[in-house]
Amino acid sequence: MPNKLEASIDIAAAPEKVWSVVSDLKRIPEFSPQTLRMQPLGRAVHTGTWTVNLNKASGYVYPTTSKVVRFEPNKAIAFRMTENRTVWSYTLEPTADGTRLIQRRDVPNGKLPWWLQKTIDTVFGGEQPFEAALVEGMHETLGKIKQTVES
Repeated sequence: MPNKLEASIDIAAAPEKVWSVVSDLKRIPEFSPQTLRMQPLGRAVHTGTWTVNLNKASGYVYPTTSKVVRFEPNKAIAFRMTENRTVWSYTLEPTADGTRLIQRRDVPNGKLPWWLQKTIDTVFGGEQPFEAALVEGMHETLGKIKQTVES
């Protein structure tokens, strides 16, 4: 059964400054080692915005789509992947020195589609290594966001 995955980092900047980076979904490929492209459809990102994405994992490149399911300026943005129903989110929490940025992957109903579970097992070496790579990517993503925001 897939796990809820989470990583966080403290950033020495106000939530508004962090938000300006994480809410610009076109910039996600700058930070995420697994996202090659994320293109929001429409003029401004908001709840209901669709994105067309290009991702990579273990040498494989594959397209996905997602829909923004939560958009709270300076607080949180989340998008649900159409193909596997997972929800990826960034949550911003004010701290005494700036902002704690939390990235999560949630699996609604605790179950991935059968075809994806089979792919993870046969192509990506099983759930544990696949999820470990995702968490490693989350830490890399957050580190790059921190570096960008603080510079």
